[in-house]
Amino acid sequence: MVNPQTKQVPMGLVYGFLGVIIFSVTLPATRIALTAFDPVFVGLGRAVIAAGLSLILLVATKQPIPSWRFLPNFVVVVIGAVFGFPLLSTLAMRDASASYGAVIIGLLPLATALFGVWRAGERPSLTFWIFAIAGSGLVVTFALISGTGSFHFADLALLGAVITASLSYTEGAILARTFGSWQVVCWALVIAFPIVFPIVLQHLPSSFMAISSNALISFLYISCFSMFLGFFAWYRGLFLGGIARIGQLQLFQPFLTILASAILLGEPMTLTTLGFASGVLICVALGRSSQFNPRK
Repeated sequence: MVNPQTKQVPMGLVYGFLGVIIFSVTLPATRIALTAFDPVFVGLGRAVIAAGLSLILLVATKQPIPSWRFLPNFVVVVIGAVFGFPLLSTLAMRDASASYGAVIIGLLPLATALFGVWRAGERPSLTFWIFAIAGSGLVVTFALISGTGSFHFADLALLGAVITASLSYTEGAILARTFGSWQVVCWALVIAFPIVFPIVLQHLPSSFMAISSNALISFLYISCFSMFLGFFAWYRGLFLGGIARIGQLQLFQPFLTILASAILLGEPMTLTTLGFASGVLICVALGRSSQFNPRK
């Protein structure tokens, strides 16, 4: 007899990959936005716009306010999804290329799986771990041969972004079991708004008239898509397909980001990149086929 939960995995993969596609444009869009905006405004301002959209949607659909007992869980999501990843990745993009940042962010699948084991009680098979580590190892190797050969603030910021994002992904997926995927995103943004808004006000540009259209469009993209719609798809995917399994789709993200960076920023995409991309895709495919045994 087929487990009903297993039937949800294909849709989980669809939603998860849609989220990855949306997120893959985040770093190049951030670099473009930084040509005209303050880094703190770029990192946190996106949450202000997304919180406004969230409040409208929550009120329009008459969503019940979550119980106070879930506040600590939402705070974890806020720390990672609203503050940690957006701000740290933005600060890193001041000094590093989007392509370089992409390969460090490629560690997200393994980190998400680790937090999934810790927080969600998932138990991936040994086969999964072998291919997860192999895929992440390819990403790290790519970073080493493509980087500057030394450790900088951008590397620390990107690693911090990986840790905070993966923890928030896991916590968000757990909350989605109770509230639904998009509701978690919206409530987290609304909860963060009173803290984020005063900070953003202090970093407003002196005049929006001088802002280029490319920078403005890029900022709107990371606000409406990276910070809002992308999480709708991503948390839905994690909920339907499992944190560890769907998290592996993020191994595609570095290479989709490199492609987006080549198109939007003119950053080079070499044969080495394509070679590593092929290896990572193989790891994803093989890891996907492994069995998972979520703890009841």
